[in-house]
Amino acid sequence: MAERQEQAVPDAVLTRIGQVVMLHHGGDREEARRRFLELWAEMGEAGDPLHRCTLAHYLADTQDDPADELAWDLRALSAAEELAAGRSGSDPSAVRGFYPSLHLNLAADYLKLGRSEAARIHLTRARRAAGALADDAYGAGVRAAISRLELRLGEDGAADGDGWAPPRQRPTP
Repeated sequence: MAERQEQAVPDAVLTRIGQVVMLHHGGDREEARRRFLELWAEMGEAGDPLHRCTLAHYLADTQDDPADELAWDLRALSAAEELAAGRSGSDPSAVRGFYPSLHLNLAADYLKLGRSEAARIHLTRARRAAGALADDAYGAGVRAAISRLELRLGEDGAADGDGWAPPRQRPTP
């Protein structure tokens, strides 16, 4: 019974991240970036990998510079790899659903920076990891975004510059 109660208790950090995500989706990108950075300063590089992965993944969306967006997405991937390796209290299998979105966003970042080969590598990883996605609207959206980016990347690696961005992974406790 106590274990069930512990599982039912919401994760305060993920709740705070979710509140800032809503602020960002509401259109206040600058304030969202400021609050995300405050949360990052609180948890630091040694914080819980699930929290760092989720926060960095969303923080990337608030960046103006594609190189900064890439840096935050790389931090998210690094934290996810810590989770997968079991170097935290979280279940390593819980991170499998993060990988399609993480690699998709890295592919988009690299494409924005004109690094089409790196974009292709991460797009291939996103496609391979997509089997971990549920057959729900979110999973279908990520799969569709992978396909769109594959089309955009094409054989020559040229992007059409339409401002497309892949969807972000939903935080999961």
